[in-house]
Amino acid sequence: MATTTKRGTELLRDSTLNKSTAFTEAEKQALGLVGLLPDVTETEDLQLRRVMVQLGHKHSDLDRYIYLINLLDHDETLFYRTVMSDPQRFLPIVYDPTIGEACIKFGHIFRQPRGMYLSLTRRGKVKEILANWPQKDIRFICVTDGGRILGLGDLGANGMGIPIGKLQLYTAAAGVPPQYLLPMFLDAGTNTQQLLDDPLYLGLRQRRPATAELFSFVDEFVAAVQEVFPRCCIHFEDWTGVDAVHLLERYRDHYCVYNDDVQGTAGITLAGMINAARLKGTQLKDETYLFLGAGSAGIGLANLLCTALVGQGMTLAAARSRVHLFDVNGLLESTRTDLVDFQQPYAHPHAPTKDFVAAIEDIKPSTIIGVSTIGGAFTQPVVEAMARINERPVILALSNPTEHAECTAEQAYQWSQGRAIYAAGVPFPPVVYNGQTLLPGQANNFYIFPAIGMAIFATQATRVTDEMFIAAASAVADQVPPEQLRQGLLYPLQANILEVEIQTAACVAKLVFDAGLARVERPDDLPAFIRRHVYQPQYAALI
Repeated sequence: MATTTKRGTELLRDSTLNKSTAFTEAEKQALGLVGLLPDVTETEDLQLRRVMVQLGHKHSDLDRYIYLINLLDHDETLFYRTVMSDPQRFLPIVYDPTIGEACIKFGHIFRQPRGMYLSLTRRGKVKEILANWPQKDIRFICVTDGGRILGLGDLGANGMGIPIGKLQLYTAAAGVPPQYLLPMFLDAGTNTQQLLDDPLYLGLRQRRPATAELFSFVDEFVAAVQEVFPRCCIHFEDWTGVDAVHLLERYRDHYCVYNDDVQGTAGITLAGMINAARLKGTQLKDETYLFLGAGSAGIGLANLLCTALVGQGMTLAAARSRVHLFDVNGLLESTRTDLVDFQQPYAHPHAPTKDFVAAIEDIKPSTIIGVSTIGGAFTQPVVEAMARINERPVILALSNPTEHAECTAEQAYQWSQGRAIYAAGVPFPPVVYNGQTLLPGQANNFYIFPAIGMAIFATQATRVTDEMFIAAASAVADQVPPEQLRQGLLYPLQANILEVEIQTAACVAKLVFDAGLARVERPDDLPAFIRRHVYQPQYAALI
């Protein structure tokens, strides 16, 4: 039972308490609601039925997104009941790929604020501003500066749709209670002139500052969070590549922080690599990898993969020798003088080349991983080259939204004569090739970061480590049934995502306890321990 001092219209305006047509007669009488609502008491199932009818009248997923966000603003429980009733249907609407279009149009579809907006003009006052948030026990802040939203670039304040959506997935996919979650936009301006010229743009109308000024402000923010929300984990999301890597290194050994683009993307990709090797009858250490893209995502993937390979008995040098990266200026190799510090460990001795197909033919990778944000970059010659040198080429086209995918599932299967093991960062339907139904998986971070979040929430972990993402990757991979794996599916079906995340969170929690990072007593039954913390989208009795 929940208790509240709110009555009448004040109660109806509180989305965390509002039950709309589900208030009982006794609640209406006691809470001053008589006459303010239709004179019925409906079940949650009937309310959900009405939501489905109304969604059926919408003509696009963006319209459905706007409708669902409006529902969230008025009735949080019904929103989560809707999304959790059919995650395979609704996660692509509340997050990727629809969220990309929602961010592009964010200032134009804006209805009311959600989360916090912290601008560079508030330097020196961050602690006081954080204290304005009404919920005093915040466990997760997902924060972006909008510098690199999905594959769409610098969207500034329009990027606030990402923290809002990411934290919805903490709840919808892994059951983290929503009252502990705070989306935040750190407004440092934007370098996108189209936004600066847009009268409906919601952010600071100035260009981004020098790195030192930005990092100084982030330092103030991180320090303030420790004081105002001492059990909070900071989830960095969609910062520019160099900033993402350097900010993670700046804080990871001192505070409870992680970067989903660096570590979460790496975790879900590692899960796919584990199952691709399993499908081929090999191990990770038997494979050779070539990345198209060497920014924060590519480097994060490479680093986590190497950590996993070291765990399989390789030296770090040997692990790195199996990993190659290719960016807009060509193959990362030892004569390049334009590389930043975190790229240099992967600059192996090699002849310079800007030809990706030539790099494939020379390096002979068994797996190519696209994190380039360049739609169609895995061309027919690329896939055919992979198919020539591999019986089962592994093609991971991870960029999103959909138009940025390096190739489609159908292209990968057609160009490899049905032999490719394929996954993308966005959903693609099954493909029938020569009478065989092939199942492309979606390498979406929402298999990983919500489970990590639930494990941190339940254990009150003091730090986030790379090993937690490796444990999550292994747990996700282990939950693909053999019959689906044989059809090429590298990831569990989304329809059962809550159960997948609970099992994954339990595996991560075990590592947290083993590493001595928990602030609570270790339970005997870890899955049961996680389940006790899972949010249920059910109305609470208010009297």
